[in-house]
Amino acid sequence: MHKAPESALSQLRVQEFLDEVSNQKECKEHLQWYNVDVATMLEGCAIKGHSVSPVDGSAVVFLGESVVVCDAKKGRMQHYPRGMVHCFVDDNRRKVEPTADSLFSVELFSISPREEELCFLLNCEHEHEIPDAQQQVSRWLGWLNG
Repeated sequence: MHKAPESALSQLRVQEFLDEVSNQKECKEHLQWYNVDVATMLEGCAIKGHSVSPVDGSAVVFLGESVVVCDAKKGRMQHYPRGMVHCFVDDNRRKVEPTADSLFSVELFSISPREEELCFLLNCEHEHEIPDAQQQVSRWLGWLNG
């Protein structure tokens, strides 16, 4: 009896993901890849959340026990079990590291063979970008610890 609502929720989460991708400037030339290939792969998956990088149009999709990384520029989707995924947060607002590249950064990564590692970055150059990054980290950590 719960399959219909779960299926509808799954379809809604896939559509939310595709809507966010379509709103990203960097994703415009890769919309067909996301709407056909990625959407087909995600069909029937219980998506727990997602993040899209405005820098390069890549995305991470959080499933129940794993994460899928989508890199449209390379036409690559990679799948990582939750146990291999880690998250680092570097907050340099207090100028702890004077040579830091950004004010605030978050890295979702895995230790995997070369050319197969997960490395999804959020960098904030301005103070006003940090709350959005913190909300994303909160969702990521909720998934990692769930």
